[in-house]
Amino acid sequence: MGKPVVYGADYSVYVRIVRLALEEKGIGYELVPVDIFAEGGAPAWYGAHHPFGRIPAFEHDGFRLFETSAIARYVDEGFAGPALQPTDARARATMNQIIGLLDAYAYRAMVWDVAVERLEKPEPDGVLIAGGLRQAATVLGVLTTLKAVGPWLLGDQLTLADLHAAPIIGYFVKVAEGQTLLAEFPDIQAWWERMNQRPSFGRTQKAE
Repeated sequence: MGKPVVYGADYSVYVRIVRLALEEKGIGYELVPVDIFAEGGAPAWYGAHHPFGRIPAFEHDGFRLFETSAIARYVDEGFAGPALQPTDARARATMNQIIGLLDAYAYRAMVWDVAVERLEKPEPDGVLIAGGLRQAATVLGVLTTLKAVGPWLLGDQLTLADLHAAPIIGYFVKVAEGQTLLAEFPDIQAWWERMNQRPSFGRTQKAE
């Protein structure tokens, strides 16, 4: 089989999720840069890969996908390597629930409303940041209740839930407020410290 291609930018949380899945499976891949925030947006050719102009998109031997969760599941199921999804129905459902809640409630609040607002705005909106932190506290509390006993969110097996959560938390703790809040949830902070030390996480850091 040919080498998979990931289209997107190394700053993107969702591109990083796909790259983490590939790294954890031990699969070589090509990252084709696509900057959707460039002047004029994504290049015209990219519409053939993602009709909504978002990132990431993915291609493997002529098979194209967009949407991060679909890509990550294909990577896990379509290639050899350690399984990234539980076989137990309830554990798999919990994994999918965690991924869903991260998309619905964590990403916007933790990445955009807190980290990006604080790091990239000349005059950060304190009200927006405060609201993002309240939402983040709820998310971290729920993750604490859902986390199984063991090193990873589902227990002893590293899964797509961990790979989905890590880039979001990684952005969140770039700012002091994120670090302070995470420290209030020691189970999730300990999980984050383990994730942050994984070779796959280091290899997918944004290039400076």
